Amino acid sequence: MTLKEINSSWVEDLSQPLMIAGPCSAESEAQMLETAKRIRETNVNVPIFRAGIWKPRTKPNGFEGVGVIGLNWLKKVKEEYGFKTATEVANAHHVAAALEADVDILWIGARSTVNPFTVQEIAEALKGTVKTVLVKNPVNPDLALWIGALERLLGQDIKNLGVIHRGFSTYQKTKYRNNPNWQIALDFKSQYPNIPMLIDPSHICGNRTGLADITQEALNVGYQGAIIETHSNPDEAWSDAAQQITPEVLADLISNLKVRNSDFAGFEGEMGRHRTLISDLDFQIIEMLSQRMKISEKIGKLKKENDIAIFQPARWKEITDYATQKATETGMSPEFIEKIFKTVHEESIEVQNKVMINR
Repeated sequence: MTLKEINSSWVEDLSQPLMIAGPCSAESEAQMLETAKRIRETNVNVPIFRAGIWKPRTKPNGFEGVGVIGLNWLKKVKEEYGFKTATEVANAHHVAAALEADVDILWIGARSTVNPFTVQEIAEALKGTVKTVLVKNPVNPDLALWIGALERLLGQDIKNLGVIHRGFSTYQKTKYRNNPNWQIALDFKSQYPNIPMLIDPSHICGNRTGLADITQEALNVGYQGAIIETHSNPDEAWSDAAQQITPEVLADLISNLKVRNSDFAGFEGEMGRHRTLISDLDFQIIEMLSQRMKISEKIGKLKKENDIAIFQPARWKEITDYATQKATETGMSPEFIEKIFKTVHEESIEVQNKVMINR
């Protein structure tokens, strides 16, 4: 069996869109029960309660989770309020403890996904489980690592699989804590449409401001749901306070979400016309990029003949300033245009490098 062949019917047995909510970290039994109680009282459809029991932190000496005792609080949440439960596991010890506590859904975090040795250890500890296992994208934008983690799980006969898109780390400062890099997630969905994908807007945004927008964007492109950090008193949370919301705010967010229909029945003709126009414009863009690279090749030859360095900072600044100006004039996002021009510029440098070394 391959990833393309697995049947992800587990998600169909839950509400759509599937919402998973609960605190970033389990802090106390009272905090867990209060959060669960208030989520339940809002009457929104949240079938799964999440909480971090072990918390991997970037630097030492921070709060790294309450440990195994928190699993007892998760069990109590299940018993008293009827939620299924979910938590992150990062090694075989975590897996054994979570399975013993009958946690329903386990997820592998971004820091673990990036390490094949860690994923293999977790997969072997979970061998043959019927529990649902979700895999967050790795911290770095590497689609192969993400897919590889799922393949390791499937290799241990784990078939109830799903993924969580939580964004990717970047050295550049943006409005996101972790850049969404939507195309990577959409490439995954394109290859494996049978594997459910959830959005993690909490870790993408890093604050409460954009949670609703990111969640709706994900539903707009066919994600099956979201995992959202929810706390009874977010401002006093022991970890990631800025990105957690109250159960009441969660309920308002969920009530305003709209699930998009994937059926084009009734407007196939109009959609087809628009897509034809886009295809034609795409072809023109490719043709123009080809012409641009041919000119870059000529420039590379001139630079080689005159021993001039390929990268010219002043020229690059001139290009980016012009692109930003044109983006503003045409009502487009300057960040989007800069990203495109940066990619084109990188390819132009590669073309000129090939000329320089006669490749």
